[in-house]
Amino acid sequence: MSHFKTAQWLRERLNDKEFVIVDTRYVLNDSEAGVKAYAESHIPGAYYLSLSEHLSSPKHIEGIGGRHPLPVPTDFAAIIQRIGIGNKTTVISYDDQGGAMSSRLRWLLQWLGHDGEVYILEGGFKGWVEAGYEVSAEVPELVQGVQFDIKMRSEMLVSQRYVKSKLGASGTVIIDSREGARYRGEVEPIDRAAGHVPGAINRFWAEGQRSDGTWKSPDEQAERFAGLNKDDEIIVYCGSGVTATPNVFALKDAGFRNVKLYAGSWSDWSSNSENPVATGDE
Repeated sequence: MSHFKTAQWLRERLNDKEFVIVDTRYVLNDSEAGVKAYAESHIPGAYYLSLSEHLSSPKHIEGIGGRHPLPVPTDFAAIIQRIGIGNKTTVISYDDQGGAMSSRLRWLLQWLGHDGEVYILEGGFKGWVEAGYEVSAEVPELVQGVQFDIKMRSEMLVSQRYVKSKLGASGTVIIDSREGARYRGEVEPIDRAAGHVPGAINRFWAEGQRSDGTWKSPDEQAERFAGLNKDDEIIVYCGSGVTATPNVFALKDAGFRNVKLYAGSWSDWSSNSENPVATGDE
């Protein structure tokens, strides 16, 4: 079953009260841009969740947990309950960042024990507007009486210590989801060191999409990861644990089942000066 839906699919179901629409637009170098864009116009009935305010927790200690630490589970459960998301609620999310922010939401929901479908709108908000569909500035009311019971899926997540223990280990593949130049250490505009986790291979997350912005099929995703053993443990990271999530789902679409997210990612790894750093291609 495809987890990506078209603007037409959503438009035909816009008045369906059986699912929740979530706007996750966010610009990494401007934390207010997403919420301002939402206030100006959004898909009717959509709620807004911000990467920095809702899909992450505050960074209390410098250098610990990466730039976008995972939200506290109880806090996040309280947030999603207020917008009508229970454990089996169908959710459709959109952004204008190629689905990266929506994939973060989808991953978080699964991590906490959500059992319903979570779809991502292909083309994002821009595609919706270009299709000529209506927009709104009205903010929907918060919901009362919805319960989300936390059932942590801890096997989805790994720590810096765990990744370090797997360096060079047989049966484990580490995938860096950043652009090639950052992976190779040619540039590093954000984090403390340039390069990648030793032994990691590079699979840029955006290559999971076609040139028109639609998501590749499971067979096409399998081609991206050709040569990897589907019985291996796959650890995926990026800069701060956001754009790795589209690769997590691409791997699962391709038939990999033992896929884990290193949520702290390069921002967490590079904050520890004792951690080894590699450059160039591997």
